[in-house]
Amino acid sequence: MAKIAYLLLCHKDPEAIIQKAERLTAVGDYMVIHFDGRASDQDFEEIRSALKHNPNVCFTRRRIKCGWGEWSLVQATLNAIKAGLDAFPRATHFYMLSGDCMAIKTAQYAHQFLDRHDCDFIESFDFFESNWIKTGLKEERLIYRHYFNERKYKRLFELSVAIQQKLGLEREVPDDLQMQIGSQWWCLRRRTVEAILDLVKKRRDIIRFFRTTWIPDETFFQTLVRHLVPEPEIQSRTLTFLMFTDYGMPVNFYNDHYDLLLGQDFLFARKISPEAKDLKRRLGRLYMAEDVEFQISDEGRNLYQFLVQRGRVGQRFAPRFWEAESTLGRDRDLVMVVCKKWHLAKRLAGRIGELTGTPALGYLFHEEDAPLPDLGGIETSLDKRNRHRRALMRMLFDYFGAKRMIVCIDPSGLDLMQDFASDRSITRILHLECDFSDAELVAHAQRTGLLGAQTPPQTRDRILPTIRNDIHHEADRIREAGFAFYQCIRQGDDAALTAAALTETFGLSQQDALRMASNNALFAD
Repeated sequence: MAKIAYLLLCHKDPEAIIQKAERLTAVGDYMVIHFDGRASDQDFEEIRSALKHNPNVCFTRRRIKCGWGEWSLVQATLNAIKAGLDAFPRATHFYMLSGDCMAIKTAQYAHQFLDRHDCDFIESFDFFESNWIKTGLKEERLIYRHYFNERKYKRLFELSVAIQQKLGLEREVPDDLQMQIGSQWWCLRRRTVEAILDLVKKRRDIIRFFRTTWIPDETFFQTLVRHLVPEPEIQSRTLTFLMFTDYGMPVNFYNDHYDLLLGQDFLFARKISPEAKDLKRRLGRLYMAEDVEFQISDEGRNLYQFLVQRGRVGQRFAPRFWEAESTLGRDRDLVMVVCKKWHLAKRLAGRIGELTGTPALGYLFHEEDAPLPDLGGIETSLDKRNRHRRALMRMLFDYFGAKRMIVCIDPSGLDLMQDFASDRSITRILHLECDFSDAELVAHAQRTGLLGAQTPPQTRDRILPTIRNDIHHEADRIREAGFAFYQCIRQGDDAALTAAALTETFGLSQQDALRMASNNALFAD
């Protein structure tokens, strides 16, 4: 069975560290503690004194003064690995933790999980090709030497980079290393960390290179694991659940996040708020429990994104030059069928297309696999279709040789409607407002990743009113946008009203429109 040696890098709160060590080692696992060299010696002695009789706890021989983004964090981790290998010969896995991490599964679950997966868990994405780094320096992290800490000596840091750029002092990445990047919170097998230590003993050039890279804790282990371990034995993910805000700051978890955390497909979570006393107490008891069944829904990140973005309704970015100068054409007519129930909009668009000979497309701006003709690559991804939306529609008009075309739009796509409505062509909008039962809302939330199949009923019941209100809010925004050619059909409307809206939007005869509107057939599931 798996035996985990936790590598704890910490710098404060001795009482919490002592509790964490006692809790995680009580079931037979191990812990190596590195207490920051900049932190209080008195706090360190308090920790050592409280844990000195625990045979499953050891300390690094040397306390490194750590700084964010510096090599010191990697050196402290290497020291912890060495101490753990020497002290705990039965440890099979080495798991990186911070003082803000807590287990969100039982030890039994964690051991069984690692027994089932004979691999290393570490995020490792191509440094140059991936989009892992969202802002700030990218290749400059590697090709220039960094001697100053950006947070402490920002002006010196920036001046150093500027001088190296001006003088062309770029350096080469070691030839045989394919640089990787990812989260520092990993779980590696014993043979992998042994191989890393053996490699750095032989290859001092690797240490010299990473010593002066910026934020090496996100590249050092990630790169060396890929260098040493066959790809099938690596899962490019972390087992620690963490999220970041739009501003790049870690999301804190509080007392009411207990059920959400247990439902995520991770073993630990970071960061637990210092104020979340009840959450810490409940999670602390959980680790030592046995025979607990976890219903993994794994909707945490999507749910957080959804809730945070509500209320942040802003305008889209400034139009790109190829969009600002493009138009679908004055003589062209674009009809948008807007509906939250996609199958209803597709069905209506298809019927109108068959009846009038108008090309009818599905949710091409929302659905990755929407059927589209070959247009030279612009149609290959949702990102390209949305980024070059007017060019795409102009090409589709040309492809079909049509003056009128029908597309389906989700009510969340108000920016799409506003963009096309501002074009010199004619844009007509037909909005189908549907009723939603709770079961339909649950199905919608599961399709969009807001809820999982195993989401606890309490979480589901709390989120459903929010989803329902969000759908109503989307409809209100569309009505209030003031589109020139806008018609709305609500479920339950009189057939005559529905037929009038169909006639106005699609130019149908009154007879055809009444036939389509009869018996509320537009909304039949």
